[in-house]
Amino acid sequence: MTERKPRRRTAERILETTLALFNRFGEPNVSTTLISAELGISPGNLYYHYPAKDELINSLCERHERALAELLGAADGVRHVEDAWFFLHSLFEIIWQYRFLYRDLNDLLSKNRVLETRFQAVLQDKTRAIRQMLASLSRHGAVQIDAREVEPTATSMVVVLTYWLSFEYVRDPRHALEPDNAQQALLRGAGHVLHLLAPYLVPEQRQHLITLMEAYQR
Repeated sequence: MTERKPRRRTAERILETTLALFNRFGEPNVSTTLISAELGISPGNLYYHYPAKDELINSLCERHERALAELLGAADGVRHVEDAWFFLHSLFEIIWQYRFLYRDLNDLLSKNRVLETRFQAVLQDKTRAIRQMLASLSRHGAVQIDAREVEPTATSMVVVLTYWLSFEYVRDPRHALEPDNAQQALLRGAGHVLHLLAPYLVPEQRQHLITLMEAYQR
């Protein structure tokens, strides 16, 4: 007799498959029927775990939040340009992992009030972390920035973080969000976010930024 899979494992498999399909085809193009067919389970089994498509989306958003929270807590330890580069690239890796949220963000928010509230909190958390990063860079002498410029700079950085993949998609809809192109897209994104700090970097750190960009974006 075949042993039944535990409920938690089935629910996790559903989320993993849903995330892969959403990322590949875009959330609007993936039905619950397609998800259940991909898993080889009945639609009724899928509905038992997730009675509505929005519940799948909200559960994936929750996983995205947990991954972000773990990383954003490290913002206060960013001391110089190389730390900032690694931190921002790691942020983009999480964004890439849940890229369907960012590609279809406006459409998703217009249909899902729970996601709307949760993603507003995500933006606040990102902005808070970027402010902490700027404060740490200032403490360690890597940047010189007027206190009045911190908030608009942090906001601009979060805007680029949030909409970079949409920009990549518009540039090349057929290829931009394919896994083979991920690394270069993330490197470009991290580089553009970091370049927003260029006017405030001390000369040595600004030169180091240029060196990093040349090394990573060949």
